[in-house]
Amino acid sequence: MSKVTFENLLEAGVHFGHMKRKWNPAMAPYIFEEKKGIHIIDLNKTIAHLDQACAAMKQIAKSGKKVLFVATKKQAKDIVSQKVGEVNMPFVTERWTGGMLTNFQTTRKSIRKMATIDKMQTDGTWATLNKRERLFKTRQREKLEKNFGSIADMTRQPAAIFIVDILKEHIALAEAKRLNIPTFAMVDTNSNPKSVDFPIPANDDATKSISIILDAICGSIKEGLEERKNTKGADKEEEGEVAVAEKKTAKAEVVASTEEKND
Repeated sequence: MSKVTFENLLEAGVHFGHMKRKWNPAMAPYIFEEKKGIHIIDLNKTIAHLDQACAAMKQIAKSGKKVLFVATKKQAKDIVSQKVGEVNMPFVTERWTGGMLTNFQTTRKSIRKMATIDKMQTDGTWATLNKRERLFKTRQREKLEKNFGSIADMTRQPAAIFIVDILKEHIALAEAKRLNIPTFAMVDTNSNPKSVDFPIPANDDATKSISIILDAICGSIKEGLEERKNTKGADKEEEGEVAVAEKKTAKAEVVASTEEKND
């Protein structure tokens, strides 16, 4: 993965914060200056924090665990579903259903309900339903798909959560903190970076800014997944070599034993 440079971030407008009157004083260490009433984010700090977040994400992916991405704001939805979908991680871009994490059993029930409707369409049950029942099930399936389709493969709570705009996604952040799930987030000048384990100071409103940060994060996840795959492959190869060596040893012992008996 190519490293994100200061120039890349500058070009994407990652440095543009909010107006001074909207700022959160906790963001002071990450603000470079104020220009025409707008706070400018220190991109050197952004790079340092992005590097830390990427390194942690790579390790999580390498260990085979899932990261849940949350971004329901208009500017981020398509970017998240595309980039996160490519690395096969769960994401929420429609609506955060309260209790999605803290009441995870209920979330799993909704996902199972979706699978049950799918099964009906393949096992012949669908043909036994009347027109009204089919319409009801179809609408129910569409609603479940919209809210839970992108997390259908999440069989257990995620190892971490990545948020775009912690003010908008405050319920998701609160649930993750309550469950001690590590939190990663893009934090703008109106946010409190202390409420996140891995804050990345950045403009969380512009599509280009969101895109460049997610490129780096998803790139690190991809690297972690590839390393995991290669490690598994190497382990299998090693196991095969050991098995061959053991067979050869056993064969040699049998031959030696037979020769002794003949003597």
